[in-house]
Amino acid sequence: MGLRRAVGPGNESVSEATTWERLDLGPLSRHTKRGRGRGLSISSTQDIDAGGLISAASLLFAPGERPGRDAISALVGAKAGFTVSFDPADEAKPEEQADDASDAGEWIELLANGLTFDLVGLAPGPPPDLPPQGQAFGLAAGAETGWLEAITLRPGPHLAAGARMVPVVRSLAWLAARLTDLPGTRAVAWHAARSWCDPALYRDSVLRWIDGGVFPGLGLASLAPMPDGGMQSQGLALFHGQELRLEPELVDDRAAAAKTALRLMHWLVEHGRVDGQERLTGSDGRPLRLEPSRNGRFVRVWRG
Repeated sequence: MGLRRAVGPGNESVSEATTWERLDLGPLSRHTKRGRGRGLSISSTQDIDAGGLISAASLLFAPGERPGRDAISALVGAKAGFTVSFDPADEAKPEEQADDASDAGEWIELLANGLTFDLVGLAPGPPPDLPPQGQAFGLAAGAETGWLEAITLRPGPHLAAGARMVPVVRSLAWLAARLTDLPGTRAVAWHAARSWCDPALYRDSVLRWIDGGVFPGLGLASLAPMPDGGMQSQGLALFHGQELRLEPELVDDRAAAAKTALRLMHWLVEHGRVDGQERLTGSDGRPLRLEPSRNGRFVRVWRG
């Protein structure tokens, strides 16, 4: 029995400038499973392990523009949908605040969707290290970013064991989107994908996804060409447990391959791990064959 699911933006009202419209995401059709065979071993690929992905997001600011506790409190007061659940400055004695004001301002705990997240690097304390930048989305080409300073959002200590659970990761992405309303935000970095995004692009794409839209595969994940001519995702395993790999036969046209990969990423996030063979039909009517890699960490895709 076939299953058809629309994975594009549908009838959502989006700006003509959005990445999603330009990529014209279309539907995939799913066919019945055929067997439970394991894929062949992968050569010439990145060694990506979901367990090693970092569940964190950073907001980037010009030097001297990082927010402090007051800016976070003001955003909470604007009914942003989250609250301050703990501020270490409230626990410090007045003399301790005066003697060590920078330490008191370094971090704050936020509550969103019943989950707590630590926001570290607030002014007037020192910023954390900049997250790695692999790909940039919506930022000016060639823009110098090494001078920026970060504040970093990550699951609280009591969520350490579940930091890679989908509800936690979704809430992290949502909260980072809300924090883009902080004045002076220059970019948002999603650590697992090594991606840096324009704040408005990140916010709009994540909030549409949370509301039922397409998974923002350029932002919460990224795509990179492989030495053997294939194409592979980075960061998808944080949501799905596996990375996506398009075999070289699908990557003759990189733009078309990226469209296919983005549709597949949405499908995979919606459906979960692939442990056996799946057959899908893309919007061009051509069949696709999906199989897990031998080590189970990748979903490999061929024609057929």
